[in-house]
Amino acid sequence: MACNRYDNVENRVVQASIGCLGERTINMSLIEDFINLKNQQRAIVKCAVLVLAAIVAFSCRLFAVIRFESVIHEFDPYFNFRTTQYLTKEGFYSFLNWFDDRAWYPLGRIIGGTLYPGLMLTSGAIYKVLQALHFTIDIREVCVFLAPLFSSFTVMVTYLLTKEVFTEGAGLCAACFISVVPGYISRSVAGSYDNEAIAIFCMLLTYYCWVKSVKTGSIKWSVSCALAYFYMVSSWGGYVFLINLIPLHVFILMITGRFCHRVYVAYSIFYAIGTILSMQIPFVGFQPVQTSEHMAAFGIFGLCQLIAFTTYLRSKMSESSYNVLFNSALAMLIFVFISGFGAAYAMGKIAAFTGRFYSFLDPSYAKNNIPIIASVSEHQPTAWASFYFDLQLLALTFPAGLYFCFKNLNDVRIFIILYGITTVYFTGVMVRMMLILAPVACILGGIAVSSLLDSYMPIVAEESETVSAPKKEKSKSKAGKDDAYPHKQNIATGIIGGLMLMMFFYTTHCVWVTAEAYSSPSIVLSARGSSGRIIFDDFREAYYWLRQNTPEDAKVMSWWDYGYQISAMANRTVIVDNNTWNNTHISRVGQAMASNESHAYEIMRELDVDYVLVIFGGVTSYSSDDINKFLWMVRIGGSTPEGAHIHENDYYTKNGEFRVDKAGSPTLRNCLMYRLSYYKFGAMYTEHSRGTGYDRVRRAEIGDKDFDLEHLEEAYTTEHWLVRIYKVKPLKNRA
Repeated sequence: MACNRYDNVENRVVQASIGCLGERTINMSLIEDFINLKNQQRAIVKCAVLVLAAIVAFSCRLFAVIRFESVIHEFDPYFNFRTTQYLTKEGFYSFLNWFDDRAWYPLGRIIGGTLYPGLMLTSGAIYKVLQALHFTIDIREVCVFLAPLFSSFTVMVTYLLTKEVFTEGAGLCAACFISVVPGYISRSVAGSYDNEAIAIFCMLLTYYCWVKSVKTGSIKWSVSCALAYFYMVSSWGGYVFLINLIPLHVFILMITGRFCHRVYVAYSIFYAIGTILSMQIPFVGFQPVQTSEHMAAFGIFGLCQLIAFTTYLRSKMSESSYNVLFNSALAMLIFVFISGFGAAYAMGKIAAFTGRFYSFLDPSYAKNNIPIIASVSEHQPTAWASFYFDLQLLALTFPAGLYFCFKNLNDVRIFIILYGITTVYFTGVMVRMMLILAPVACILGGIAVSSLLDSYMPIVAEESETVSAPKKEKSKSKAGKDDAYPHKQNIATGIIGGLMLMMFFYTTHCVWVTAEAYSSPSIVLSARGSSGRIIFDDFREAYYWLRQNTPEDAKVMSWWDYGYQISAMANRTVIVDNNTWNNTHISRVGQAMASNESHAYEIMRELDVDYVLVIFGGVTSYSSDDINKFLWMVRIGGSTPEGAHIHENDYYTKNGEFRVDKAGSPTLRNCLMYRLSYYKFGAMYTEHSRGTGYDRVRRAEIGDKDFDLEHLEEAYTTEHWLVRIYKVKPLKNRA
């Protein structure tokens, strides 16, 4: 009986234990299900935010297509479009070996060896895939919408990069910021078919792979970084910034004691494979091992091998023997490196720094030594207002993001800090670098906003929970509050509300800038009149006239800005174009424009010119015409020995003013550019309250109203006088 009693007790205890374990198992499974459900909800929200950001990035870049039509913008994109057309029609090998006889007459241009083919190959690949899938689409549409498409890809890779550097929340904020930031939109609107359309995506993809390789030390990610770098090199010359930033990161890790096996593997594989791949681009060739801009990367690679070798020797030798060997070897290596580098530089095996590189170090260098570089508007120093215009809120969150990176410093955050600081400097020197600053501003802005939300949102959430709690719980919660911060919930609510308001104004500003400033193609102009919007389609009108009314072998002389458009749209031979590789040839055109008609005629006969094209905005108030660019023609024309007779001071008045009225310089009023721009303009009324010949750009009545041309004759002037074309008369028959 006693045994049975004990057995019953044991059975009850066992059953009770099994029941408790079952309840705990059920509770644990419920908790796991809840956590999984919560993670799934977070994943859905995250995907929704990224997809919406990508859609916004694509759609907000379509203003130009909606307002005008599907058209290529600006100047350089027309060359890219023309070469892409050739690639899709003739094939890759014909593209690489294409000699363009319609450019830089009589020199011509080898296309395959003088461009970065990544943009054209990307468009061609997309076009071929769509054709294989039986989507009937013209290559022009692929080119027009390529930049918005890659801006959506950039949103995704920005999220991935920022997530690796900081948190997922920071990545989502950065992705939303970059989807509409004006600094990036300026080069990625629909129709902006330039190298930067895909280069920013390539750059951030390379950075993402680099960060992953540094964090993991994985060969897979190091090789991926090299492949992304190869894509970047094939797409844009800005890869030079990238190949100097990554070695700088490695060097900083060395001097701060953070260099380790992971960094050694990442950089060694990246540099070796990336350099070999980059040399396969014909335009790059042996530059990675011959030019000064690439020597820092090579030096850091050698330093990595030296550190790895010394670490190995240190593990195999005694401390005293190692110190003797190390000091001797270091002195010998420094001597060999300095003497070898000096000898190679003296023998011309290592090229000197380019003019563009020197202009980054000294903003006045280009203006004083290479006027062709200084004449480009995007090479000018950046105004303070441009930072706010192109970044808005991000200009304020940029230093805050740097603070949060410094606060919790690690290897990859050092990289973002270096990226931000270097781009701020270079952007101050050259406004074009705003394109590189915008992504890191979005990353740092995402880090700052995410950190603020992580700090203050729990306080706001605590307040809402306190309000919804019963009275007894409220009193307990109030009793537990820290008396040192009695108004922290109000402050947190105010900060979160202010942040949301600033982000609302950021979005409004970005959309307005995109619509008004960056969605107007230079090939088609518009203005607001009393009767509504007025379209000026003079450029395409002039190019179409050239195509239809001039011989196929006609040579057209214009300033270099319009060379690509004339080649692509008029299909005529040009003397110079936007490649600007031959300063002497461009200088010769500048000398013709700055000389009197007789001397200019000699130069035009020398260059075998048939037609001269000038841009004139005096009727329509178009301020980017050739008269406003004329002083650059004078400076470039006088920069070579053939233009020694051209002096800039001769085109100013005695008071140092550049004027087109009667008080203007006689040299200016007799030069070819002045006469071609103002021919027959003196009989024209442009404003009711002004006399004839009133220039609406210079706000002055021209000095010479009635004159004739001796060696040229007017061939065509567009509807709004924006483009004027003149035919060069043949030599007179001496008989």
